[in-house]
Amino acid sequence: MNPRGLQFAAAALVALVAIWAGHRMYAAMSPAGAAGMAGMAAPKASAPEPEFGPEVAVPAPRIPDVLPVFSLAGRTGKATSIATWKDKSLIINFWATWCAPCRKEIPLLQSLATEWAGRDVEVIGIAVDHRDQVLDYADRFKITYPLLIGEGDALDAAAAFGFDSPVFPFTVFTDRRGEVVTLFVGELHQRQADLILRVVQDLNQKRLPLAAARHTIETGLEALRDAPRG
Repeated sequence: MNPRGLQFAAAALVALVAIWAGHRMYAAMSPAGAAGMAGMAAPKASAPEPEFGPEVAVPAPRIPDVLPVFSLAGRTGKATSIATWKDKSLIINFWATWCAPCRKEIPLLQSLATEWAGRDVEVIGIAVDHRDQVLDYADRFKITYPLLIGEGDALDAAAAFGFDSPVFPFTVFTDRRGEVVTLFVGELHQRQADLILRVVQDLNQKRLPLAAARHTIETGLEALRDAPRG
């Protein structure tokens, strides 16, 4: 083949490759292509209701049956074990000062701490952040419920609930026997908290076994997400 023919063949090959690459990119970005790629993504964990923001794909946690035992520094710097609140139902909220949904949750968590204090329910905030920043934040937002604070240690505590790469905020609900009833990923809202705590109380009163309680919460949260907006 003469040099002019070789140049033509090379140009044609480049054009074919460009067309093929463009087709692959279009397929990936199109609805059909996106659907195909979604099947390869990590599964979703529980997320907020649509009215509270878009769902976020996060790795599904491996929820333990019972509350893992760990210790973190409290407000005074003294190591405090989560077992300090043994025999109480716990609302354990993992958060950070740089996390906007975490900040939005604080008034609700403070309200829950006050409302449920006489019913053996304790709110515990676990701050995965720098100690000085957390203490300053707690003072400014008047957080009165117990706080446990750490960086790497707090991440290890989060990993004990099945997160290799935790998404903040997330909230763990336990019954008074230390069983993990549910783990809610995303910003918690009043209706969701009310539903979960009502089921936890049924579990504490032995009106439901753990498996049934978990199923009731799962279906209840789905119903809240699917409910029409008024």
